[in-house]
Amino acid sequence: MSLNIAENIVKKLKSILPNKDFIALHEPIFLGNEEKYVSDCIKTGWVSSVGSYVDRFEESITNYVGCKYAISTVNGTNALHLALETLGVKQDEEVLLPSMTFVATANSISYCKAIPHFVEVENQSFAIDADKLSAYLADIVNFDGKFSYNKITKRKISALIIMHCFGMPAKDIEKIQDIAKKYNLFLIEDAAESLGSFYKNIHTGNFSDIATFSFNGNKIITTGGGGMLVTNNKNYADKARHLATTGKIIDKYQHIHDVVAYNYRMPNINAALGLAQLEQINDFLKQKRSLAKKYQEILDDQNSLILSEGKQSKSNYWLNCLILKDDSQLESLLIKTNEAGIMTRMIWQPLHQSIPYKNCPKMNLEVTEEYSKKILNIPSSANLVS
Repeated sequence: MSLNIAENIVKKLKSILPNKDFIALHEPIFLGNEEKYVSDCIKTGWVSSVGSYVDRFEESITNYVGCKYAISTVNGTNALHLALETLGVKQDEEVLLPSMTFVATANSISYCKAIPHFVEVENQSFAIDADKLSAYLADIVNFDGKFSYNKITKRKISALIIMHCFGMPAKDIEKIQDIAKKYNLFLIEDAAESLGSFYKNIHTGNFSDIATFSFNGNKIITTGGGGMLVTNNKNYADKARHLATTGKIIDKYQHIHDVVAYNYRMPNINAALGLAQLEQINDFLKQKRSLAKKYQEILDDQNSLILSEGKQSKSNYWLNCLILKDDSQLESLLIKTNEAGIMTRMIWQPLHQSIPYKNCPKMNLEVTEEYSKKILNIPSSANLVS
């Protein structure tokens, strides 16, 4: 990228962003009942994993997302691990997932001692490319009528994880559902980034056996640290809750545990913060969509464009994504924006190129590799426009 082009993009960003010395990539906003609810936890002493705010937050999430059951966790990674454990993914089984995702998606598979198997994304929503995946599985899968096996590794393939990248609902979700059904794979949505995003007027998280959300400090709403598992299957919900609460059997006087499980429960004080944040989500969404529109107006040109929702989708625009036309532009723009006090970052390193996962099975990932050198995330906080 020529210096003039980089400087021009910086100038455009400054024209709509606040006049501040530093603008973060994404920061939390506390304008509602956060202090009131958190103070209530402190005053009453209900700050740990039992308390009314946990129940209220879970119920509010089910109402907002439109799912039947929600189980809160200490973070989104735990929620993903819990989803895999609940579905019974076992050691040495393979789980299909995009290479273009945050490392937590693959790590949660590794916690089960299972094997990540990386698949390709399409360049409109950066979610799994259903057509390429279908062709790939037709070549490498031996389906015995009940289970799918990788012809090359001889391992069972047990699950498929959709990731809604940057809050963009996955394109062609129905095709992905059909693939999972054809090969008898559990389907999981990694919806960590997509609270407030809809596909055909249905909220993300309702297209799979189990879905998970994240409420980390950089998400559209935050609990400080936290996550949520959602499902419409009561058996999965009951099992997930049992595993998340140390496998404890309810008894008035005794501590009885019937399975090796986890202490993944969200503290009440975090749930209080999350509840107050969720009360404001419609305002956050309105502001973030306004910001994305302004970015599109000034940055969509011959040098770059902003990742935009599809015709059948409504995105929360969690993290705006500037797609450069030329991969040689990335480094100079990254330097120039950060020197100007505008925080930007590259997309995650493709997981199949990372040290822990470089030897995992994978399909051709040329789209993932190409766009990992062209994507720049730019400031996306909800308070950047009025």
